[in-house]
Amino acid sequence: MSGYRALGGYYDRLMGTDVDYAARAAYLLSLFARFGSRPTTLLDLACGSGKLTRELALLGLDMTGTDASPDMLMQAREAVAGLTPEVLLLQQDMRALDLNDTVDGAVCTQDSLNHLCKTADIAAVLARLRLFVSPQGLFIFDVNTPYKHRYLLGNNDFVLEEDGLLCLWRNRLEERTCTVRMDLDFLEEQPDGRYERVSDTVVERAYSLTTWKKLLADAGFELLSVFADGTTDTPAADSDRWVLVARNTRAAEEYYDKVNENE
Repeated sequence: MSGYRALGGYYDRLMGTDVDYAARAAYLLSLFARFGSRPTTLLDLACGSGKLTRELALLGLDMTGTDASPDMLMQAREAVAGLTPEVLLLQQDMRALDLNDTVDGAVCTQDSLNHLCKTADIAAVLARLRLFVSPQGLFIFDVNTPYKHRYLLGNNDFVLEEDGLLCLWRNRLEERTCTVRMDLDFLEEQPDGRYERVSDTVVERAYSLTTWKKLLADAGFELLSVFADGTTDTPAADSDRWVLVARNTRAAEEYYDKVNENE
């Protein structure tokens, strides 16, 4: 799984400025309501800088956020500081998710699952979610589409810039697996006028809807619907991001039987 060793410190400055986190939180909750769910406890899986976690908490949810990156979690702690009830933040690899209790539902955004480049890793995440999302609870997540990887990211290069910070972004596509390797060079201006260079590499893989449906079903989740990002519309052929809504099909009786076995 690729991470955010250097990118964690620059993510929101360069890539999060166009995200309306308050609107995103409201959109996600509208999807829960659309499928008859009104969670009070929610997991933000791969919560990153915590800005979405914060907005969901401000909407009244009891939030838990997990992320593998200590740099991202440092930003998340700042984002949720002072909120009541206190947001629980945990440094965890999503494949080894381990919560103290179940949650009513879970979200995972900003194409975080695309960083898992093996289906076995996604299966591991879903297996853990099935344990910790309450029976019949929803898991809502977004992913980059194969179209985006092949035609928008592809073998293209980009330059991102803001005051005192420049990012040179070079992509290389592996067509067979629809995997994009992103080599990132950050040039940040220092107080003395010099520029310090930091490099990072991020790898993402896009999967077909057929693959997502099978992975979810194998893990005990029913795929309820797929939307074009930010909407309740059916995705077009050139949609760059899908939002998937899946239900944990585990029955309450099965959950309580497991609990009793472990006591």
